Amino acid sequence: MIKIATALSALLLISGCTENGNTSAPERAETAETGQPEHQRTDKWIGRWIGVEGLVVNISNNESEGAGHYDLQMQYGLDADQSGTFKGQATAEGISFNRKGEPHVLRAGDGEATGLKWLAEKQDCLIVQSGEGYCRD
Repeated sequence: MIKIATALSALLLISGCTENGNTSAPERAETAETGQPEHQRTDKWIGRWIGVEGLVVNISNNESEGAGHYDLQMQYGLDADQSGTFKGQATAEGISFNRKGEPHVLRAGDGEATGLKWLAEKQDCLIVQSGEGYCRD
């Protein structure tokens, strides 16, 4: 009897982990506001974005990974080891990527949000964190 009770408890626990019995992942991420795939917004970010003192990010489609996947070629610091190419993916917040083992999100904002006085007047920017932003004119 104990074995049956334990098995039933485990079964109930497992079945409680699904929502309405649907265990499949969503086919694509969509923005809450528009119901459109995330990558339709972030695809507009493809190209070159300029930061301060030689910092830059070049965003390109990662054709082999498919829609919503990007290669981020970045010079994100003044030192030679503060550059590289990182794989990114469209999310509701922007483009998520890992750099040196840490998760980051490249998100839209304005120059003021970059925290950099040299970019403060810009309107079309992408921000990784305060003090690291890239803008277009």
